[in-house]
Amino acid sequence: MPAQGATGERQDRLRRLVIATRESRLALWQARHVQQRLIDAHGAEVELLGMTTKGDRVLDRALAEIGGKGLFTKELELALLDRRADLAVHSLKDVPMLLEDGFELAAVLAREDPRDALVSPRCASLEEMPRGARVGTSSVRRAAILRSRFPDLEVLPLRGNLDTRLAKLDRGEYDAVVLAASGLKRLGLADRIRAILPPSLSLPAPGQGALGIEIRAGRDDVLAAVGVLDDERTRLEVTAERSLSRRLGGSCRIPLAAYCTTEADSSLLLRAMVASEDGRDVLSTEVSTRDRSMPGAEALGAEAAQALRRDGADRLLAV
Repeated sequence: MPAQGATGERQDRLRRLVIATRESRLALWQARHVQQRLIDAHGAEVELLGMTTKGDRVLDRALAEIGGKGLFTKELELALLDRRADLAVHSLKDVPMLLEDGFELAAVLAREDPRDALVSPRCASLEEMPRGARVGTSSVRRAAILRSRFPDLEVLPLRGNLDTRLAKLDRGEYDAVVLAASGLKRLGLADRIRAILPPSLSLPAPGQGALGIEIRAGRDDVLAAVGVLDDERTRLEVTAERSLSRRLGGSCRIPLAAYCTTEADSSLLLRAMVASEDGRDVLSTEVSTRDRSMPGAEALGAEAAQALRRDGADRLLAV
């Protein structure tokens, strides 16, 4: 009888799920996407709990100066701890590589376009931008790549949510901005993209384009509910990317890229890069595996990290 009662209690709770989310337009789109998927899968009542994080409030300093990527997740995690919410939806590239004790990544949704995109009212490509043109980005990875590939451009910091960044561009504060293609496409702004930057030019950040669902550890009921949204292919690819980043101490302070793809022969191919902030020193590697398991993906990230360290990555990571 106690076991049946416990099961009934879990079922009662899952008639209503609460999603913690940031309140930017993109974050709300992501949360509503998960909300609808869960409603379709379970017929449950699914509500949103909108929150403003420190990363959203402090816009006059770089993320690295005020605490890093965790600033976008901390308040949402507190809502999970005190049971105001059952799950939180994040852009996976904003999720720290090591979650705090008591939390777990319960599902990774199928990835949208992981590439970077150029948005500019003046130029159709980076190659045709004039000397001294102002390019804005919030990412030390993108900034290092731009400085390495296009040293004649002026690369400037750019904070704020997607709409804020585009507004700054439209006011003429920048000649171009580089953003994640996935966010623009999700908000119906694909027509703003002047050029998609291929991975050979701008290698994406770990997890870019994927959505992650975080829950409090031990919530087996919520884990089972969101598990139907987990995409095996994306989960394996981002596991390799995050494994590499974690082993190199990846954070928003380090110009680091990692992009894993599933090849035609079903192998996993991981391309990775670490650079100096000024873009003058860039190290890259490429490794693959036929082991399409979670341990295999973890090992692939470890192999790439080891290869970069052999090439001298530690001198860049120590800066």
